[in-house]
Amino acid sequence: MKTPPIPQIILHEDPHILICHKPPGLPVQSKKINTPDLESSLLTYLISKGEPPYLAVIHRLDQPVEGILVFAKNKAAAKDLNAQVQNGSMEKYYLAAVSGIPTKKESRLENELIKDAKTNTSRVTKQKTPQSKKAILEYRVLKEAEDCSLLEIHLLTGRHHQIRVQMAYAGHPLLGDTKYNPQAGKEKEWQYIALCAYKLSFTHPKTKKKMEFQVKPSGNFPIV
Repeated sequence: MKTPPIPQIILHEDPHILICHKPPGLPVQSKKINTPDLESSLLTYLISKGEPPYLAVIHRLDQPVEGILVFAKNKAAAKDLNAQVQNGSMEKYYLAAVSGIPTKKESRLENELIKDAKTNTSRVTKQKTPQSKKAILEYRVLKEAEDCSLLEIHLLTGRHHQIRVQMAYAGHPLLGDTKYNPQAGKEKEWQYIALCAYKLSFTHPKTKKKMEFQVKPSGNFPIV
């Protein structure tokens, strides 16, 4: 997928923060040589404007996932935004297209997740262990189709592959998710995971003004 020019994906920019709509398929960061990533592209953009080459990654999205990300342009802003992530005052909402139709139209999911670094996957464990971390999300069904549903998900913790793992464990894996949806690898109908970080709200680190941003999925969703 060709990455759109950086100015086109920027939703807001000021001396302290930069908000953008990450395209699906573009990694936030990459250690692979000659592999473009969002962080490097944004740094190049800032340098081209004569600004200091500083950009702090506050939170991340999986490479196949699209949506809103906030970056800090100085250390003070980074400290403030990271504190908001830690105390839960930065609110993240997602749109997800899942297999099937949940029986409960609104629900809260709480699970213990264990990450496997070797396979880059996570799984639910029924018993809390020293390696597990609590994962919490809330969802509500927005729309139903014959064999799939559109959900709004409020993410209350930020664990590795959290939404993908919890929804799969609940019996409703995300469409297009080849790691956690067995049907996705067989059908190959979706190029990207049907998951979009579509709404983000937080307090501006300098002005203390409430900031809220919202985007629409870029067309990868089978149901919107």
